[in-house]
This record gives sequence, structure tokens and C-alpha cells, in this order.
Amino acid sequence: MLVVAPIVIGLAYVAAMSPLREPHRRRLNVLMLAGAGAAYLSSGGVGRWEIAFTAVVTYCAWRGLSDYRWIGVGWLLHTGWDVVHAVRGVPILPFAEHSSTGCAICDPVIAVWCLSGGRPLTELFRRPATSKA
Repeated sequence: MLVVAPIVIGLAYVAAMSPLREPHRRRLNVLMLAGAGAAYLSSGGVGRWEIAFTAVVTYCAWRGLSDYRWIGVGWLLHTGWDVVHAVRGVPILPFAEHSSTGCAICDPVIAVWCLSGGRPLTELFRRPATSKA
């Protein structure tokens, strides 16, 4: 369950975002990334590096306003930060011991979707039209 649940959560996030029309979908993803980037600020898990990380993810979010790939990069960076916190024993949710591990599994699911352009699921799984010659 430690692996399956975060993957399902990541897929649910993508499914929930998919119906939103652009530019609202991109803007909401930027806000979610910026919020995730600041999620560890109060943990003090790695001291001043928390502020530097938040600044880097905020930059990715800002760049994400014009390119989904930056949002994907930000989620991958957050995955790495989740791993750092999981190893140090400072989870994102202090009352949930494995929350950083779960986040490190969930975030790449979102990142892959963003790196693929953040398109609606209906477009991702649509077969390309075949030309009739």
C-alpha cells in the first residue's frame, strides 16, 4: 500500500486536472507546484536549504506559466526533496511517518504528465487519425 496509494493519488490528481480548460489548468498546476515547493518550510529539516529550495521551485513554477515542462521539472525537484526528507526522518506531514516517501512516489506521476504537456487524459489516449489515401 505504501507504493500503490501514492501512485493512485498521482493518477487521481491528473484525472482531476484534466477536465479543466487552458489556461486555467496550467495556472492551477503552477499554484499547486508553488505550494508544494513551500510545504517543507516549517519542518526545518535541512535548515536554510529549505528557503533555497522554495526559491528554485518558485522559479520553476513561474517558468511553468508558459511551459508545462518547467512544472514537470519542479515536480521532479520536489521528488528529490521528498527523498532528502524521508532519509533525514523529517516527513512532510509530522503525524504521518511515511508521508515524504509517499510524496516521492506520487510526484513523479504528476511530473511525467506535465512533461508530456499536461494534456487532458482524453487527448493522451486518443489514437492518432489514420489518413485514407
